[in-house]
Amino acid sequence: MTKNNTALQTLVTTVRSLRGDKGCPWDKRQTSASLIYYLKSETAELVSAIENDDPANICEELGDLLYIILMIAEIHGDLGNFDLTDVLQQIDDKLIRRHPHVFAGTSFESEAQLAEQWQSIKAAEKKKNSV
Repeated sequence: MTKNNTALQTLVTTVRSLRGDKGCPWDKRQTSASLIYYLKSETAELVSAIENDDPANICEELGDLLYIILMIAEIHGDLGNFDLTDVLQQIDDKLIRRHPHVFAGTSFESEAQLAEQWQSIKAAEKKKNSV
């Protein structure tokens, strides 16, 4: 895991440098809205790579998509809305919460039951968040 952590931190540092005072004008002027085009484009390219079963291209497109995701997280960090740590913690919490059969020792009888449980947990989350 240390190798992954180091690689992620290196990439975050690179993105911060690109957006920093001496960074790239293009990266510095981006907003979440301006990145929508690239988010859609990179997602489509990843889908195509997966459909073509092209591991080298899948790897490249995952990196391109991750760059856009990190850019959006950094933009929101700069605005004081949230940062990458918040994004990572939120998805980790959600995955653990939605997989009680893995993390809370609950049992299940079928994948259909798991899907129903997932939808029930998701609905409860949405209801809680709308209050």
